[in-house]
Amino acid sequence: MYYINMDNLQKYTPTDKMSDLIVDNYSLLQVMSRFGLALGVGERSVREVCEASGVDCNTFLAIVNFMTEGFVHIGDDESDISIPALIHYLRQSHIYFLEFSLPTIREKLIEAIEYSKDDISFLILKFFDEYMHEIRHHMEYEDETVFKYVEGLLQGQTPPAYQITTYSKHHDQVGETLSELKNILIKYCPEKVNVNILNVALSDIYSCEEGLEWHSKVEDYLFVPAILNLERRLRDEQKQ
Repeated sequence: MYYINMDNLQKYTPTDKMSDLIVDNYSLLQVMSRFGLALGVGERSVREVCEASGVDCNTFLAIVNFMTEGFVHIGDDESDISIPALIHYLRQSHIYFLEFSLPTIREKLIEAIEYSKDDISFLILKFFDEYMHEIRHHMEYEDETVFKYVEGLLQGQTPPAYQITTYSKHHDQVGETLSELKNILIKYCPEKVNVNILNVALSDIYSCEEGLEWHSKVEDYLFVPAILNLERRLRDEQKQ
């Protein structure tokens, strides 16, 4: 992963049709929904769709191109992205994982193994519940501490006891534990299960794991550098 600031390397631009983005990469539907962009985009461009919903186009495209191309197109100019828009996107991502994706996987796991009463079934659910608790704790910390700190920075407040590097140093790759759950299901799956539902649950786990990895990368490679720039600007202003 690396940083680059060359306009001609952006895959998608504001004048591209929004529908083309989704046809090219359906996973970008999640990015749209987290920005509050609905389907039914017609022939409108990315800029037109974003402007119609009050979404910062640069921030939307920064995430879209990052997830598509794997590099970050952000310079030192804070106008490249909107920090409030980025925080909104990250908060909506938390809601998706905590209130939809992970609970849905749990429901499917229960349905798949409901006929199996052995210890492995119990351990699978116990492992998953502990993992959900871990994810909730991680994301609530971001919502209640990290994002509120940044919102304070945007208002010119610079608490001396906290910096974004404090968060960055302790930012775990929250998708790693799902790999362990996949291994348990693949290697030690109980015999009496609903195979079709379990396969769907396992597929959802793979998808969720990938989504959490990208979520962490957006935080690491877009959010944290943007806040470092903001902190640096505020410190420079205070010295003047």
